Amino acid sequence: MKQLIKPPRLRQGDVVGLIAPGGYTTDRAIEKAVRNIEALGFRVRTGAYLRAVYGNYGGSVQQRLADLHAMFADPEVKAIWPIRGGSGCISLLAHLDYELIRRNPKVLLGYSDITALHLAMYKKVGLVTFHGPVASSTMSDYSREHMMAVLTEPQSSYTIPMSPDNAKRALSEPHYGIRTVTSGVATGPLMGGNLSLVSALAGTPYAADIHGSILFLEEVNEAPYRIDRWMTQLDLASGFSKAAAVMVGICDNCGPEHEEISLTLDQTLDLHLKPLTIPTVTGYSIGHIRNQFTLPMGIRATLDTESQTVTLLEAAVS
Repeated sequence: MKQLIKPPRLRQGDVVGLIAPGGYTTDRAIEKAVRNIEALGFRVRTGAYLRAVYGNYGGSVQQRLADLHAMFADPEVKAIWPIRGGSGCISLLAHLDYELIRRNPKVLLGYSDITALHLAMYKKVGLVTFHGPVASSTMSDYSREHMMAVLTEPQSSYTIPMSPDNAKRALSEPHYGIRTVTSGVATGPLMGGNLSLVSALAGTPYAADIHGSILFLEEVNEAPYRIDRWMTQLDLASGFSKAAAVMVGICDNCGPEHEEISLTLDQTLDLHLKPLTIPTVTGYSIGHIRNQFTLPMGIRATLDTESQTVTLLEAAVS
């Protein structure tokens, strides 16, 4: 198993670096992110290029790299929290200063396009990063509780139940419901993120280490045929059967277009999950949703389909 580098735990009053390594942001989102950070008891340091715009990106590759590197180099900054995902993080990977990151391990938190940074930093450095809310997220009590527990309280074991609010929402929106495709209990390092990014990085030096892992995947606003393509690409490149388990999150707005002839989301996922003999589930509380829990990349965990829980088996911070 890869030697992990765990970042120091966060404490009240710590400085959090706010950057836009993917998509561009707005003053309104920045104000919201600052409120979020301060409400958690932290202080904010904004990146020099936080407001930069280059096409739909948060500045040029050089500007976004400069902000990310500056936050890792700044000894006062204890966590780096991207304001949003969007797109563009994949363009940074070949230019990242991985030695700088190795020498200055700190919390990196986010989801969606931030998946590219999580996978690259795990692969090149072994840094434990955190798949969870972005700084401008509208966080629920559930999201906040499980995020803060993982980032601020080193625990040898921590069990995360699925969100009861998502279960209630499933009554009117069935894709919010939990579905066990193949039951069982599996243990392995957590690995994954946004499906399109995990798929895009397959076959590159930054590919997810799926072997023996609890592979977690989520997506939003994508038609079933695209999800099928990405799942197929990932399976061909890495092999789902090599994972210890597959956990799919809540894929919001991923059904067929109105009156389009198409498989459903569940049928599409089942094409890939049903042939597997390992535990596989869908509808777990991760994804582009309000009630999401935070997953530390590379940390050993146990997925239990009967209790519908994920249990972290080691602390994710030092």
